[in-house]
Amino acid sequence: MSRSSTTDLVVVGLGYVGLPLARSAAAAGLRVVGLDRSRSVVQGLNGGRSHVDDITDAEVGAMLEQGFTASDRPEVIADAAAVVICVPTPLTEYGSPDLGAVHAAVEDIATHLRPGHLVVLESTTYPGTTDEVVRPRLEAGGLTVGKDFHLAFSPERIDPGNASFGLENTPKVVGGVTADCTKAARALYERFVARVVEAKGTREAEMAKLLENTYRHVNIALVNEMSMFCREIGVDLWDAIRCASTKPFGFAPFYPGPGVGGHCIPIDPNYLSYKVRSLGIPFRFVELAQEINQRMPVHVVNRAADLLNDEGKAVRGSRVLLLGVTYKPDISDQRESPAMAVAENLLARGAELAYFDPRVDGWAVDGAPVERVDDYLAGAEAADLTILLQPHREIDLDLLADRARKLFDTRGKSADHPRVVKL
Repeated sequence: MSRSSTTDLVVVGLGYVGLPLARSAAAAGLRVVGLDRSRSVVQGLNGGRSHVDDITDAEVGAMLEQGFTASDRPEVIADAAAVVICVPTPLTEYGSPDLGAVHAAVEDIATHLRPGHLVVLESTTYPGTTDEVVRPRLEAGGLTVGKDFHLAFSPERIDPGNASFGLENTPKVVGGVTADCTKAARALYERFVARVVEAKGTREAEMAKLLENTYRHVNIALVNEMSMFCREIGVDLWDAIRCASTKPFGFAPFYPGPGVGGHCIPIDPNYLSYKVRSLGIPFRFVELAQEINQRMPVHVVNRAADLLNDEGKAVRGSRVLLLGVTYKPDISDQRESPAMAVAENLLARGAELAYFDPRVDGWAVDGAPVERVDDYLAGAEAADLTILLQPHREIDLDLLADRARKLFDTRGKSADHPRVVKL
């Protein structure tokens, strides 16, 4: 199955998953080409400009010096030893998996598939996708998996903004269609990842990713629901979580918030529930967790209305300042951010809205731009209510508590203060 190649690795999709993968591989000495359908992304990377939070322009420059190039031409696949698919897998408007980008990537690979190729899918999907969707298309040209080429699944574990764990020091799960496929995928990742874990097969590797995020999804829903009644019974949930976290076994802390964002938690469990529903089996935990987490933005707005009412004010006509509109702290990624749903509900109730976010230069809700304030302290002084949605490092919470008329902290990061109310 061996063949000579001028490229060690082609990474298909140069977003939050693909670009860090390409960087790590290039730094380890692999000859890497990044393939992306966006001409602006390709031109930017080849010009030394990053579009991803976790990778700086200087790091892109280093990648280029190491031989990395970006391309929008699928023909680069033919000269590669390995191809890794890192394209997005969102949901359709009906909540079902949208594998359009995966199908497009597989089509390009199938067109240029050669004996000896290793193909790895990293895009999150439901168990069975690699074997039932990717494999048939790749074998349609006459090549046989395990004999003529290798095929595997390896779930991405990129956590944007995480300074402690990156691709190199996060264990990499790999599962191949055959045992030899698994070994080929392992050999690739061991060149730039410290530890590789073998799954029994592609379905187990696919399920591992969904299990990880469903676990988080369900436990976040648990504490979100607890936050809704702890205030009513006079319990500081944040302090209860702090105390419970001292147990060295049997407990992992999760924290309430205004909702869940990013690609993983709001999206990935739906891939699992989709597969389960196709079997005619109800998946109550995921569906209940989705219901609870999706209603958190409305809960935040209801609490905001109560806080304004305590001051003798209605939501309509009140000035409300939102701090942090990304889906997690210290990044610019706004995918599935709960800030959007909070803002929509506030605007529907007639609030005058403004926002502060050092990583978001312009922000629009339902197509209408929202006023941006440059000085969050002055903005908090002028607002009837300030809602902390993401505690970016640029926000001094002690100063904020002193200056805000009323601060509603949905993340529980502020110290106790007369003008601070926690979720």
